Amino acid sequence: MTVEGVGSGKDFKLWPGGGREWDWNETNTHHVPGIQPADVEELLTYGSEEIILSRGILLALYTCPETKELLEAKSIKYHIIETTQASELYNQLIEEGKAVGGLFHSTC
Repeated sequence: MTVEGVGSGKDFKLWPGGGREWDWNETNTHHVPGIQPADVEELLTYGSEEIILSRGILLALYTCPETKELLEAKSIKYHIIETTQASELYNQLIEEGKAVGGLFHSTC
């Protein structure tokens, strides 16, 4: 994937006004059980008020129940969807002026 202002890579963390490559090793993330609460903390720190969690092209990446619970406890709207749809929704929300963040997994 190529992200304007961030560069090219396999997986990304994006937040309002910035982002970086997403290194799963930082939080010991695996396809199952999936996206960890620690994976979304950085998005929240940078002011994301709505979050997109992509599952990969083949929907192989899951999201831990604890991650959903964290977002719900903070009243953060979130979407768990396939990567192509996630990219489209992210761009749409940006155009609407929303403070959106996302975790994007480009493969599987």
